[in-house]
Amino acid sequence: MLETVVKLKFCTLSFYDRYVIAEINEGVHLDHQHNEALIEITENHYSKPFVYITNRINSYSVDPNVYPRTTRVKNLAGFAVVSRVHMAKLNAQIEQMFFSKPFEIFSDLEDAINWAKDLIEKN
Repeated sequence: MLETVVKLKFCTLSFYDRYVIAEINEGVHLDHQHNEALIEITENHYSKPFVYITNRINSYSVDPNVYPRTTRVKNLAGFAVVSRVHMAKLNAQIEQMFFSKPFEIFSDLEDAINWAKDLIEKN
């Protein structure tokens, strides 16, 4: 069940009980500053393990150097990328190499949500 929606200048975050779905705005370059904002919001929201799902419905880029910091988020159990765009999936495979927690790539949002729920049950 949806709990809260937070709109930032660069994205929209939809918070659920044990996962958050992020939709980054078109053309954004997700850098350290954006990442720190996302980390602060999610750390304040979750006191128990959660999964971050990025629903890549827009075209944007990610600085892979944000992932070592993201990996250290205390309650972050896993990370999922959802996209139907082949190039976005290839980029996510590169990003995956920088992340030391469970990281999966999906074509369908519902599959990512089911994976998140399964991952949380195991934690």
